Amino acid sequence: MKIPSVKGFHDVLPGESARWSQLESTARAVFDRYNFGEIRLPIVERADLFRRSVGETSDIVEKEMYAFTDRDGTDLTLRPEGTASAVRSYVEHAMQASEPVTKMYYFGPMFRRERPQKGRLRQFSQIGAEVFGRDDPAIDAEVLLLLDDLLHAFGVESGEIGVNTLGCVECRPGFRAALVAWGESRREELCADCQRRLQQNPLRLLDCKQKQCVALRPEAPKMTDHTCAACREHFDRVLELCAVEGVELVLQPYMVRGLDYYCRTAFEVVAQGLGSQNAVGGGGRYDGLVRSLGGPAVAGIGFALGVERLALVLEAQGAEVDKAKPEFFVAPLGAAAEAAAFSLTHRFRAGGARVEMDSGGKSLKSQMRRAGKLDAPYVIILGEDEVAEGVMTVRDMRARADRRGVAPLDADLATLRAALASAASVEERA
Repeated sequence: MKIPSVKGFHDVLPGESARWSQLESTARAVFDRYNFGEIRLPIVERADLFRRSVGETSDIVEKEMYAFTDRDGTDLTLRPEGTASAVRSYVEHAMQASEPVTKMYYFGPMFRRERPQKGRLRQFSQIGAEVFGRDDPAIDAEVLLLLDDLLHAFGVESGEIGVNTLGCVECRPGFRAALVAWGESRREELCADCQRRLQQNPLRLLDCKQKQCVALRPEAPKMTDHTCAACREHFDRVLELCAVEGVELVLQPYMVRGLDYYCRTAFEVVAQGLGSQNAVGGGGRYDGLVRSLGGPAVAGIGFALGVERLALVLEAQGAEVDKAKPEFFVAPLGAAAEAAAFSLTHRFRAGGARVEMDSGGKSLKSQMRRAGKLDAPYVIILGEDEVAEGVMTVRDMRARADRRGVAPLDADLATLRAALASAASVEERA
């Protein structure tokens, strides 16, 4: 009996993982230009970390966390998002003592027990970034520029960054009161979850995905109508700096994000190719989070992008993946040739070449067919004659030419490459 994977968890097969690797290597290059360092966070955290940061009434904590009790009685959870873990690490290791501004990025899986659908799984991977130690609008703009640069580097043609301001402790209470008053006036039309959230966390009303709540949203109060002068000045400066650099942002007055810790600048990335659930990622400012988790009063801002969702967008665009292929395919013919081929293959791999080798018991036709499928440019053919004479026969798959005795059987990688280049040059001149 076959044992299938768990619902909402899936294998990333070699063909698909090539795109993931491409996304991660591209992201590393962009993060490096912005002077970010990589952090590797644990998958399991204390459950209280997310209850205190994400929020007791958030969907993540209420419905989606994979929480369990360890043998010593500690409440643990598979991490549902990366920011809280990054803050926990920042506080635990007192990073502010060695560097007043800390910029970090991370890759890795997150876990939420959601209803699996296209691009939304229970184990999903993120590319995330966090900045600690600056609360000025210029760093908000820098993070948005970084996000825009990432989307362009990935080749996402339809990416759009929506932004909003969520205010601060000074102006949020007025907005909250206005939202509660509006919600109470439409209580009977709200879903059961939003009726309960009215008193616990009314901002969640603007993040609800139920159809009746989405239909009511255009009538709800906007945070931009309730911001204090300082928050308005901060937000306007962010927009101005991004506009000067040619980064197009779309104002989204009802965006609140799904996590309680956000304040002031918040943003979300959407792209075509995912259907109605078209969010690729998002983030924002979280100035009180470090302190609430036992650290100093240090500001923070960050974002995360979903790797699966980025991959789907790029696939829908028809973006090509640079799939790795062997430089050489070694085709031995017979047991004696297989031993020589085995040694040659290991020697070339040690020299840095990507090499594939087949069994000496297979026919040349079968091995050539496999070499063609792998798109190897050269096939090193070793039969009894080549082994006896101590030479290689190399078939140039592009030129459709066999180069018998092009190099000694004990030649190193550099010698063979030079011999093949010389042979090709001679043929071109002829």
